[in-house]
Amino acid sequence: MAKQTITVIPGDGIGPDIIDATIKVLDKAGCDFEYEYADAGLVALEKHGELVPEETLELIKKNKITLKGPLTTPVGEGFTSINVTLRKQFQLYANVRPVLSFKGTKARYENIDIITIRENTQGMYSGLGQTVTEDGAQAEAMSLITREGAERIVEFAYETARKEGRKKVTAVHKANILKSTSGLFLKVAREVGERYPDIESAEMIVDNCCMQLVMNPEQFDVIVTTNLFGDILSDLCAGLVGGLGMAPGANIGKDCAIFEAVHGSAPDIAGKNLANPTSVILAAIQMLEYLEMGDKADAIRKAITEVIETGDRTTRDLGGEHGTTDFTEAVLERL
Repeated sequence: MAKQTITVIPGDGIGPDIIDATIKVLDKAGCDFEYEYADAGLVALEKHGELVPEETLELIKKNKITLKGPLTTPVGEGFTSINVTLRKQFQLYANVRPVLSFKGTKARYENIDIITIRENTQGMYSGLGQTVTEDGAQAEAMSLITREGAERIVEFAYETARKEGRKKVTAVHKANILKSTSGLFLKVAREVGERYPDIESAEMIVDNCCMQLVMNPEQFDVIVTTNLFGDILSDLCAGLVGGLGMAPGANIGKDCAIFEAVHGSAPDIAGKNLANPTSVILAAIQMLEYLEMGDKADAIRKAITEVIETGDRTTRDLGGEHGTTDFTEAVLERL
């Protein structure tokens, strides 16, 4: 049987350090992957003159599975978001952001287990109709929702819930005001929900959802929503479990998937052996589950849970005094 080859994009800032830590963890768990490395972000811009070189796109296309560190898109210089570019290029329509409470973090809650599933290619991030008048007095942008896109993401959410033995899917919308776009999304979500009588279907207006996530987050199981709302809610959910350092993300399409740390590149601590690699290790766990390597995923999750719970060589954001290499070593010992 041929080995699974993974495209690895180390990224910018702390990316190479936390990706290196994650590769060591995958190898120690016996995953037996082949790795092909590719550049993107500021590193690629300096080396190749573009943020996402063609050879990187070809590797992603060839191997179909990518593990990615944080990437930096230069602000205010006319560059399109790298993540948006990759999602559109490979039709990665589903953004999957699970959050889980770990004992030993500084999180305000203890029993969080929520998956936010966000439509990744439409809505306000579709990039359509963006105009600014010459005098700078007025700007416009267009939101696009299609029945096909809404149905695809809501079905994905229910199938995920069924696969993981979850009991409830909440469709989050703003159909009371955005009657056309959000209205269509909600209408389709209701129709799809009827096909899954084994799973409880709920719906919630996005502003109320934000309040409910803070007041009573335990009521949520799987959240499915449109692009802009999902971007905001998934970060809110990360805050419930200790921040973006504890939150992984997956971008999944029909035959291609990219798994990533969802936090920034933190250039201020790059190369200082301070970064917490948990986010990208958790993303690697998502990758293993996607590849149906559940035993390896469970082993790594158990190891990282023990390290954080016992405070063994944890990083500063977790209340410890150690760095990336010590934290990684603690995980490796448990594997």
